[in-house]
Amino acid sequence: MSDLNLQLLPWQEEVMQDSSRFKIVAAGRRTGKSHLAAISLILSALDGREGKVFYVAPTQGQARDVIWHTIFDIANDIIERSHINNLEITLSGGNTIYLKGADRPDSLRGVSLKHLVLDEYAFMKPDVFESILRPALADRKGSLIAIGTPEGRNHFYDMFQGATGWEGWSQFHYTSFDNPLVDKAEIEHARSTLPSWAFQQEFMASFDARTGGIFDTDNFIFHDEIKDPGDYYISIDLAGFKNQGQRKAKKRDNSAIAVTKVAPSGKWYVEDIIYGQWSLDETCQKVFDAVEKYRPLKIGMERGIAQQAVMSPLGDLMRRRGRVFRIELLTHGNQKKEDRISWALEGRFANGMISLRKADWNATFVDEAANFPSTLVHDDLIDSLSYCDQLAQVAYLDGIELQEEWEPMDDAIGY
Repeated sequence: MSDLNLQLLPWQEEVMQDSSRFKIVAAGRRTGKSHLAAISLILSALDGREGKVFYVAPTQGQARDVIWHTIFDIANDIIERSHINNLEITLSGGNTIYLKGADRPDSLRGVSLKHLVLDEYAFMKPDVFESILRPALADRKGSLIAIGTPEGRNHFYDMFQGATGWEGWSQFHYTSFDNPLVDKAEIEHARSTLPSWAFQQEFMASFDARTGGIFDTDNFIFHDEIKDPGDYYISIDLAGFKNQGQRKAKKRDNSAIAVTKVAPSGKWYVEDIIYGQWSLDETCQKVFDAVEKYRPLKIGMERGIAQQAVMSPLGDLMRRRGRVFRIELLTHGNQKKEDRISWALEGRFANGMISLRKADWNATFVDEAANFPSTLVHDDLIDSLSYCDQLAQVAYLDGIELQEEWEPMDDAIGY
């Protein structure tokens, strides 16, 4: 052990000293992920416990290229033998580290693991861990380090977020700036030359998805109260209903109710966006309560199966509460969702014609807008707001004076 090069950066030491069984690490490029992975593999192989030690990369070739030489550099004098074709390194005492590729799942089956490193888990199929490797940790109560750079909001993001609430799990987030051995000027140069999303993802380990940058959220306007006169409109985008079907809640879209006050100038003041995953009865109650509170000029709901399901119980609720209102059915107009939302909102945001009331829903709304369009991030709140475009009526000709003195020359023909 005295010959081992176990020097650690401060962030690597923080991860290694954490006592959690499952550690999820999101880290930027050149942070030192491979060094951390190699040290954890070596120490686990030398701990004297039974069980195998696996390092799994997206492909077997990556496993060889990324970690093989790093393990040799650190463990050099205590390596008894190695097999480059099988990607196996045996240390003193007969403990072996196995390098594997997630692209060959059959090679991962039927083992009992005491330690597992998943490197760049974002680029693997999620069932490699969920169906194969997680069960392999069970009988030995093996440990896990899942480490990598994000690739949008996929299964690595789900694991990273879940670690905050799961017993025995911990999460860590580091950027390329956390490695003091990397020249900071080089990172800043990358910031100045790369697209913003690429720098944030690769160097800052951001989970924000790659987008076309349709909305510049830095220029969004927020307000505390609405002083301009105007009429309220409520636009509703319904998703499925809670307890309906077998879909996991985190994957199901949210229903969203956008409440917008439209001023005579055409400016939109977004008063509230009520959203969530509700049962059918809860959805009806949310819609009714919003209408009763804001007394909108118009109410619109996206046409579809969910709308059809809501109409009957919502009608019953109206009759019981003694308030009946008409709902206009909204359509996508044969447009792609991306185009419809962009046409409705992009120009208005760019020209300062939409203002958002400061509220708890702001963060979710801005997050959706920043990542739009993306299959990895929901767009329910911005979708519900975009439907206001089909409802709002603005008298853009207001203030134009007609010639009051004009009279027709002939009452019959008008001139």
